[in-house]
Amino acid sequence: MNAPDLLHGLGTRLRRTRLRLRRTRARRLRRTLAVLLALFLSACAALVVAYRMTPVPDPHPETVSQSTVFVDTGGEYLGRRGPVDRQDVPLRQVPRHVQDAVIAAENRSFRTDSGVAPSAILRAALATVTGGDRQGGSTITQQYVKNALLTPEQSLKRKAHEALIAVKLDRTRSKDDILEGYLNTVYFGRGAAGIESAARNYFGVGAKDLTVSQGAALAAIVNLPSYYERAGADAKVTGTLERRWVWVLDAMADSGAISAGERTGARFPAFRFYPPGSTDGRRQYLIDAASAEAADRLGITEDQLARGGYTVHTTFDLRLQDETAELVRERTPAGGKGGKGGAGARLHTAVVATVPGDGAVRVLYGGADYAHQPFNDAVAGAVEAGTVLDPFVKSLRTGGPLESLTKETAPTPLRLNAAYATLAADGTYAAPYTVAKITRAGRTVHTARPRTQTAMHEKEAAFVTAQLGGPYATDRLFARAAAAVPVLPVSHSAGAGSGPGTRTVWQSVYSPRLALTVALFAERGGRPARVAGLTGTQQPDTYAARQANDVWRLAGSPGGAPPVTAEPTPAPQP
Repeated sequence: MNAPDLLHGLGTRLRRTRLRLRRTRARRLRRTLAVLLALFLSACAALVVAYRMTPVPDPHPETVSQSTVFVDTGGEYLGRRGPVDRQDVPLRQVPRHVQDAVIAAENRSFRTDSGVAPSAILRAALATVTGGDRQGGSTITQQYVKNALLTPEQSLKRKAHEALIAVKLDRTRSKDDILEGYLNTVYFGRGAAGIESAARNYFGVGAKDLTVSQGAALAAIVNLPSYYERAGADAKVTGTLERRWVWVLDAMADSGAISAGERTGARFPAFRFYPPGSTDGRRQYLIDAASAEAADRLGITEDQLARGGYTVHTTFDLRLQDETAELVRERTPAGGKGGKGGAGARLHTAVVATVPGDGAVRVLYGGADYAHQPFNDAVAGAVEAGTVLDPFVKSLRTGGPLESLTKETAPTPLRLNAAYATLAADGTYAAPYTVAKITRAGRTVHTARPRTQTAMHEKEAAFVTAQLGGPYATDRLFARAAAAVPVLPVSHSAGAGSGPGTRTVWQSVYSPRLALTVALFAERGGRPARVAGLTGTQQPDTYAARQANDVWRLAGSPGGAPPVTAEPTPAPQP
């Protein structure tokens, strides 16, 4: 075979080999593509099956458990009861600028995304595989799923489960529903879960009253709540938060959520001090009384009330209550603090103030330290009355609400005050109450109505006042006859024991606007003891009178200033 033929044959074989290789590669490529397609379709099918078979779980019990909040007559926060500091609020009660602030800080594509952030999932998966740090960047929907519906476990499987539920949640519920759930469950620090509790803990307002600046601050806190909770109390933390707050506001302005004027006018807000002060402990006496009454009005247990997410609007005047507590603390002589156990006598002071003819309790001071004495002297303490209430006997209606009071040897300060409030209301008895209204999720579920009853005629009430108050009460009787003359307050002091004022002393000041009672009694080793010797350099009756007069002035002297009573009306010996 000559050379040309040889070269031709080699070329032919080479072309055939190339053709076979090309065909083989094509077959392999087709097979590979087929396998990849099959895997892709299988994965899609698996995802579809997993999606259909994955239910949206109910929220964890702890994320739906709520606390009940107590506020005073002006809406000032008193305290709460419940396992977790959280209250649900509908999204309509959260200002739009607060919603937009959280979206700007946590998930700017929330309104348009599918509920997941693929890049965040990939970062989390890579971190899980490589053992790297935990990765953030989840959408609001994913955060809600993680916080409220799943465990906080960090694993690839749980992350995939979270993504599936997030997508399903996004397709089956509105964005507003998801945002509402998120805002009611996300943790803000200071023990506050949800936007309502956060607004109260950081700024002392409800979520509906948050300003643009306050809303942006709360949105900035969500990123590191345990660190930022000391904002306002720690300069470094406050400075760091302020820089993030600026970033949130800038993002809101860029998106059009707030105007340029609102951005320019925004000022970094002031925070409530953290941790709270010692006065919170004293308020537990008020919460005890209001909690028992609220549960009774709703027909539930106090435990159910505490977990129910209610807002209990009390009748208390928190300013006057706190000022009264401080006054008692400052005025209590060192000897009056007494000893403990059987080592020495201890002076107890109870202060009650109610609205005559209505029954609303404004002050209910029954102890200085709830942690050491949860027993409330104002509602459960025993005032030894002796026979000093005898003037009531002939004037009270048979079977009336105060008839049994004249037979009691030791009524409570609250009960005693109700009698003087009846005189102030011209003989109309009003049952004392501490709960004005109860709401839940913005809806009123109970409204108090004063329970009144005629205990004596107006003339009889005036006659008793004259007997109890002496000459000063006569001024009040004449004032009744002239409408243009203001009705002055009556001040009455009394005591009981082996001598006037030795075992129990009380002072009552009352006008048609307020009835105030200060009661002093003592105990040694859990048994009644003599008040004498526990009020410093002042006699017990003078001490009680001055306490009552000072509290009366703190209340604004409703009806006028009382006379300074230094000597009590002597009580007949029991």
